[in-house]
Amino acid sequence: MRNIVVPIALLTGLGCAGHDPPATKAEAPLTQAVAPAGFPAGAITASAPADNALTEERARLGRRLFYEPALSRTRTISCGSCHEQENGFADPDPVSSGVDDLQGTRNAPSLSNLAWSQHFFWDGRATSLEEQAGKPIENPVEMDLSLDDAVARLSEQTSYVRDFEVAYDDAITADNLRRALASFVRTLVSGHSPYDEHLAGDDTRFSEAAARGEAFFFGEKAECFHCHTEGALTNDGFFNDGSYLDGGDEGRKLITERLGDLGKFKVPGLRNISVTAPYMHDGSVPTLREVVERYAAGGLGHPSTDPQIGRFVLSPVELDDLLAFFEALTDPQFLTDPRFSDPAR
Repeated sequence: MRNIVVPIALLTGLGCAGHDPPATKAEAPLTQAVAPAGFPAGAITASAPADNALTEERARLGRRLFYEPALSRTRTISCGSCHEQENGFADPDPVSSGVDDLQGTRNAPSLSNLAWSQHFFWDGRATSLEEQAGKPIENPVEMDLSLDDAVARLSEQTSYVRDFEVAYDDAITADNLRRALASFVRTLVSGHSPYDEHLAGDDTRFSEAAARGEAFFFGEKAECFHCHTEGALTNDGFFNDGSYLDGGDEGRKLITERLGDLGKFKVPGLRNISVTAPYMHDGSVPTLREVVERYAAGGLGHPSTDPQIGRFVLSPVELDDLLAFFEALTDPQFLTDPRFSDPAR
C-alpha cells in the first residue's frame, strides 16, 4: 500500500454498504506468477508466511479491499487511490494526500515485486506485508480509520462476510483484513519487461542503447549496482543517497534512533521506473534525467551522504543510453493486466 496516502476514489460499487461488486469475466489466477530473475526462484505462493498461505480466494478478496473506499474515514479514498496501476502502483503526485486532502511528506512508492522484500515503507518500519497493510488505514493523514471501524463497516456487507468466510474460514477480523490485503499485494509481480526477456536470453525488445546503458549501470564508473543489484534491481537495504539536508526527513533514523541511519531510505526496485515519477522518498525530483544528474553530482552535498554516492561524469550519449536502459525496465503487461485493476470497474 502506501507511505502517506492519496485522494479520489470511486463511490460506486464497493463503496456502498450492502452492495456486491458487479460480476466479472473469468480471469487467469492471481496466484500463478513466478519470481522474475534476481528473486528467489519458484512460485509466488512460496513467498507467503505460514499463517497466511497464498490462495486465490485470499488474493481476490485482497484485490477487492485494495480498491475499497469504505476503508477510509470519509469513504472517499482507497489504497488504489495512491497506488495507481498505470503508474506501476506508485503515486504520480510528489507527496500523497489522504482524507480531507491532508498532505503527507512522502511519495507512495511502487508495490511491484514486494513479495520478496523484508522491509516496507521508505523507513522500513514494517517487516511484513501483513504488518504494513493496516498502517495506512489507521494513519490520521492517510485513511484515518481504526481497524475496528473498518471491520464493522465491512461486516455490514453480506458479500464481504461471505468472502472472508470462504477465504479464511473465519469472520471478518482486523488480522484477516490485513492478511487479505497483503495477499493481493504479494501477487503484484512484474517480470515481463524487455530487461527480463534479456536476462532470459531474448534481446528482441532490448535495444543496443539499452545494452550500453546496462553496461554503464552495472559498471565501475556509475556503480549503481551496489544498491540496485542485477535482476532484482534492489538490495532491499537502506542508504543515504545524498537527498538529505539539515532539517529534512530523517528517514530510517526515526525508526532506529541511530545517528548512522540519518537520511537513510529503503532502496526501491527499479522495474517500471520510467512510469513511476516523481522520484525520491519525497517526490522532489520530477524526471529520471534529473535523478541521474543528481547522482552524478554526488547528491546534495550533506556530509551524511553514503560514501558510495560519488561523483561521476557521463557524456550526453551515455546519459541517453542509461535512460534507454531504464525504459527497458517497463513491463506493459503489468501496467495493464486486468487482474490487478479495480473489480468494480
